[in-house]
Amino acid sequence: MEGLPDAAVFATRLKNTLIQYHSIEDDKWRVAKKMKDVTIWRKPSEEFNGYLFKAQGVIDDIVNSVIDHIRPGPCRLDWDSLMTSMDILEHFEENCCVMRYTTAGQLWNIISPREFVDFSYTVGYEEGLLSCGVSLDWSEKRPEFIRGYNHPCGWFCVPLKDNPHQSLLTGYIQTDLRGMIPQSAVNTAMASTLINFYGDLQKALQKA
Repeated sequence: MEGLPDAAVFATRLKNTLIQYHSIEDDKWRVAKKMKDVTIWRKPSEEFNGYLFKAQGVIDDIVNSVIDHIRPGPCRLDWDSLMTSMDILEHFEENCCVMRYTTAGQLWNIISPREFVDFSYTVGYEEGLLSCGVSLDWSEKRPEFIRGYNHPCGWFCVPLKDNPHQSLLTGYIQTDLRGMIPQSAVNTAMASTLINFYGDLQKALQKA
């Protein structure tokens, strides 16, 4: 498989990286944006010259429904307003694949549409699930898109202790959009995109 020596080893390493992010102490994070139900924090990334963002909020549904809407598959395209296409390039097991997807322009097209090729892995975590991913250096490129790069990222979803019909969703995102964009524009776009992600996801789950 192109750029990926061993899917099982790769998946385990990715999962362990996300668990490491999940254990970063609270005082290392700085609030980037806060809405009623969702908070976004950031800290300098150790992977690239940008930020690792953390998002957290309560979603009014059970863990399996939430992760089914986030992981690669037909559900995601229906509700995620940023995503414009998605193809599964390779399937390993039910919980492991390589996907290519494209995103819409942002900030009045200061950020033009992007393409990503990501390894994606979904696995049990504590009482819930973790869906995580990382970009691959895939050689086939489409000239109409700038190829962005996701450093290790993922979503932890666990049931709320006092209400298992609700889920605490915590995400870690560090996206290198590449191309000539001011870092301040990227930071603004990332915080807003993550807030919108929670709102769009909640609306989709209410309809389901």
